[in-house]
Amino acid sequence: MTARVRPAEPADLPRVAELAAQHAAYERATPPAPDLAARLAGLLFGTPAPRLRCLVAELPGGELVGYATCAPEISTWEGSEYLHMDCLFLAPGHRGLGLGPLLMDAVVDEARQLGITEVQWQTPAWNEGAVRFYDRLGARAKEKLRYTLRVAD
Repeated sequence: MTARVRPAEPADLPRVAELAAQHAAYERATPPAPDLAARLAGLLFGTPAPRLRCLVAELPGGELVGYATCAPEISTWEGSEYLHMDCLFLAPGHRGLGLGPLLMDAVVDEARQLGITEVQWQTPAWNEGAVRFYDRLGARAKEKLRYTLRVAD
C-alpha cells in the first residue's frame, strides 16, 4: 500500500485541526479557533451542498500528515469561477516525499469535477520551499497584498 490523498471524513477533523494549528504556526499566523474541528464539520458535512472541500494525505498505516482545502470563488474580471485553494500543508518530515504533488493533483481534480478551469492560491513570499514547489508545477505568481477586515457583530 502507498500513501494516498482522499476526501476528509468526519473522524479526520481533529487531526486536520492539529495540522491547521501547525500550519498557522509555520506561517507565523494567529492559531486557529479552539473549536476548529467542529467548525469544519459544519462546513464540510453539516450542509446539503458544501462549498468547502478538504483533502487529506494519508500514509499506508493510516496516519494523516497533510491536508488541502479549497472552495469555488468568482472572478468578476474573468466572469467565471475559479477554485481557491485556501490551504495546502504537509507536516514537517513529510515534505519532499511526493505528497505535495498528490495533494495538488487532487485539488486540480476537484476543479475538473466542478467544471472549473483555474486554481488560485497564495503563499507567503518568504516561504521559499513552497515557491519552488509551485514554480516546479508550472504555476505563475501574481504580486498582490492580502487584506483582512473584521466585521463587528
